[in-house]
Amino acid sequence: MKEILRHAREVIRIEAEAVQGLLDRLDDNFVRAVEALLACQGRVVVTGIGKSGLVGRKIVATLTSTGTPALFLHPVEGLHGDLGMVTAKDVLMAISHSGETAEIINLLPSLKKIGAKIITLTGHLTSTLAKNSEIVIDGGVEREACPLGLAPTSSTTAALVIGDALAIALMRQRKFDEKDFALLHPGGSLGERLHLRVKDVMRPVEEFPAITKETTVNEFLVAINRQGTDFALVLHPDGSLAGVAAARDLRRGDIGSPHFLSRFVEGLMASAPSTIEEGSSATEAMRTMMENDLVVLPVLDKGKQLKGVVTFRDLLNKGDLRVF
Repeated sequence: MKEILRHAREVIRIEAEAVQGLLDRLDDNFVRAVEALLACQGRVVVTGIGKSGLVGRKIVATLTSTGTPALFLHPVEGLHGDLGMVTAKDVLMAISHSGETAEIINLLPSLKKIGAKIITLTGHLTSTLAKNSEIVIDGGVEREACPLGLAPTSSTTAALVIGDALAIALMRQRKFDEKDFALLHPGGSLGERLHLRVKDVMRPVEEFPAITKETTVNEFLVAINRQGTDFALVLHPDGSLAGVAAARDLRRGDIGSPHFLSRFVEGLMASAPSTIEEGSSATEAMRTMMENDLVVLPVLDKGKQLKGVVTFRDLLNKGDLRVF
């Protein structure tokens, strides 16, 4: 048992070191690659064989789901007609740790004639593929996690990470946001949570204690204990939102004072609380609450009238909401 865990931890350590080493290898070539992919008027065509091919397919999936049209070209099939999918407007990204993968090298003469720009991701910067590429990204690693040094392990992990880095860099440069992501992911639980609006999650104001600025701390505590919450909505006489008073706000008061319980909550409440519109996404609500350390978020309509309340617990109960 101990030996198994020792070996497993060694693999994780070696691959983690390989990924960490990529930080020093990133240079202007990575920037040039991102710029070339951004300027691409066609599609990103990724090719590789064996383990590199599997990594390439995953990179294609990440690119396409984050706003960069991409497809995978198997180099052997490419030699037998599938090169027809490549045009002069495309950018081809070849993945080969050795940079000497024969099946990809055999594609080079035709790719040159087609006129597609070639980016190579490799661990050997003086390889044949590197010398025949416009841009070369260094994906080298010190060693493989395989004890024989033969099975691609650290090198494929490094290639995968660089692929993710490219995809996310492109995503940020394109300003690809949650709405764009939702458009490309309409199905499944991911699509459901991306399309979830605040109005689908919020609860009516009547379910929560409502007080005024002249409510005393004692009355505030009675109100929240009665309804089992740790906050109360503070309303103006016309029903509009004046603020939010939370139990943790009491820490700002002189709790030890004999007059503490008779103080008005106006001096302790958040008079300018964060709010959100009912048409906003539930993910945006989650982000707002996390960034501002909130447990409650009042919901307003377009006229800034109080429509409901979203709590952190409500959002969590709706499933795995992610913050992008």
